[in-house]
Amino acid sequence: MMDEGRTHKADLMRIDLNADLGEGYGPYTLGDDAALLDLVTSANVACGFHGGDPSIMVVTASAARARGVAIGAHPGFQDLRGFGRRVIAESAGEIEAGVAYQIGALQACAALGHHRVTHVKAHGALANLSNADADVAKALARAVLAVDRTLPLVVMPGLAAERAALDAGLAVVREIYADRAYEEDGQLCARSRPGAVIHDAAEAAARVRRMVEEGAVITLAGRRIAVSIDTICVHGDTPQAVETARAVRLALGEAGFELAAFAAA
Repeated sequence: MMDEGRTHKADLMRIDLNADLGEGYGPYTLGDDAALLDLVTSANVACGFHGGDPSIMVVTASAARARGVAIGAHPGFQDLRGFGRRVIAESAGEIEAGVAYQIGALQACAALGHHRVTHVKAHGALANLSNADADVAKALARAVLAVDRTLPLVVMPGLAAERAALDAGLAVVREIYADRAYEEDGQLCARSRPGAVIHDAAEAAARVRRMVEEGAVITLAGRRIAVSIDTICVHGDTPQAVETARAVRLALGEAGFELAAFAAA
């Protein structure tokens, strides 16, 4: 984890690969969690609001521990029907309480699975809102701080969530996305925009390698925004998630990078 400044190649010889997992519900499954756990070094586990339930959380934590994969809480808006990708009208206090609730839920379920939570990463609309809205970003940071101030917050670099986390005294882990395109301001492109989601695994892997080697986010228009990069995310709910994660691992390995969790599993 780095607090400021551009990441140089020497710093990037060790990097994390993460995926959002445990996002099914009851008898319904989403994504190939077992295959992804064989590829990633960290997993962000849904905490029941946008996906997941207690049993899924326990099973995911246990499976991650068996593979030496670190886990983090992946809180979102309480929006099962919309998979947490819709903004729910809540006050900052309600957001803070909801995030704290979800972190605690995963901590309890992880204990049942003989694992432990080592980071927090917001999901979907909550994450996007925290990147743009300072009040939401501060609520997210306050929730993490109240539950466990040692937990780092996974953030997109240069945006409101990162600033709020640092102001609160939290450690941050700066993340780029393998399968999402970026706007010129460093925000993610809306999923409704053509080209916002990258479906081709080879294209995603080549793009990740360029960004990590250059220490920069590359926007849809080709602009390079210098950032520190600690982890790379592959969305676990996409049909090509396993293929993309495998391609990213291969590309980074060929470039001389070692994949390792930013927090001990």
